[in-house]
Amino acid sequence: MVDPNIRQSFIRDVDRYRTRLDSLLAACDILKVSDEDLDWIVPGPLSLIEKAKELRLKGPEMVILTRGKDGATAIFGKEELVAVPAYKAHVVDTVGAGDTFNAGVLAALSGAGVLSKAGIENVTASVVEGVLKFGAQVASINVSRSGANPPWAHELSEMTPPSPNGKHTY
Repeated sequence: MVDPNIRQSFIRDVDRYRTRLDSLLAACDILKVSDEDLDWIVPGPLSLIEKAKELRLKGPEMVILTRGKDGATAIFGKEELVAVPAYKAHVVDTVGAGDTFNAGVLAALSGAGVLSKAGIENVTASVVEGVLKFGAQVASINVSRSGANPPWAHELSEMTPPSPNGKHTY
């Protein structure tokens, strides 16, 4: 999984950076990209979904687009698309929200038994929906407090990531 988390002000050589990013995209199975990063990576008038599809052509089996309070969308398989809303939260601090979302996604993919190359290539829409919801929910906990402060396991007792059969509860 790659999350480029682009900080434009730190990039000294844009062409070299884009070349390195392309090599990362070619090697990754899952790309998580924010709407802001996506607009930088793929400039121009395309929609966010069209831009995400462009990035899939560079290598990732799944592209997850996060849009803050507007939720997350995954594009995978044969152009399948799954979108979930963000969880409501009283936002105190957004530091660590993306990393917490990523950790939730990876934990949920693992819990569903699909955290492998073959698993990602064959994942179902039902599992992806649960994975995105879990990522969004743990991120909402993180942003509700100061600093990069993701939830502890005991705080997740009422949330369970999707199981291998695609069933999940929240």
